[in-house]
Amino acid sequence: MTSARTAPPRRPAPAARRPAAKRPPAKRTAARGPAGKRPSGRPAGGAAALRTWWPAYLLAVVVVFALAWRADGSEAAEPAATTGICTVPATSVTLAADQWANARTIADVARQRGLPERAVVIALATAMQESTLHNLDHGDRDSLGLFQQRPSQGWGTPAQVQDPVYAAGQFYDRLVRVPGWDTMRLTDAAQTVQRSGFPEAYQRWDGFAQSLTVALRSDDRERNCG
Repeated sequence: MTSARTAPPRRPAPAARRPAAKRPPAKRTAARGPAGKRPSGRPAGGAAALRTWWPAYLLAVVVVFALAWRADGSEAAEPAATTGICTVPATSVTLAADQWANARTIADVARQRGLPERAVVIALATAMQESTLHNLDHGDRDSLGLFQQRPSQGWGTPAQVQDPVYAAGQFYDRLVRVPGWDTMRLTDAAQTVQRSGFPEAYQRWDGFAQSLTVALRSDDRERNCG
């Protein structure tokens, strides 16, 4: 009788290897500056703007300097509109050429009529308040000229009231009819003629008109207006 052969013990099959678990990709952490703030990688806002725009700034500066000089290298003059020719003595008022000419006309008309200087002072103060001694072609409603006289109120035609000689003559014609005009307050005399909505406005020019009247005694502007 044969003995049963004993089968050799089987080795256990090696366990199947599990695939290694993939690690999640590490997050990149940007370097942080002070107080945990992440640096932007750019210069600060003011510095960045300066680096970006400095060529434009430089160009602007060059243009400004170029405009300030004439082609011949001399400094450019100020616009004529802002340049006066006569600062009235004892005042801070500077008159342009047309203002001086109109003031001289007002004074000349009074002298031709033999009127005292007080008439000139009143007329100059009135014209300064009404038009700043400019012969205006416009005004409130139909007011025109140095004294803002209204054709619709019988002062003359539009062309006449814009003639400085005629306008001054009309003012004096009505002024001398006011009783006591030469002794009353300037603003009262002027208001009686003008009938303005601001009867006290003329008084502010009293001192200026007196100084201008003195300067107009001579036609030498350099000597009298400095």
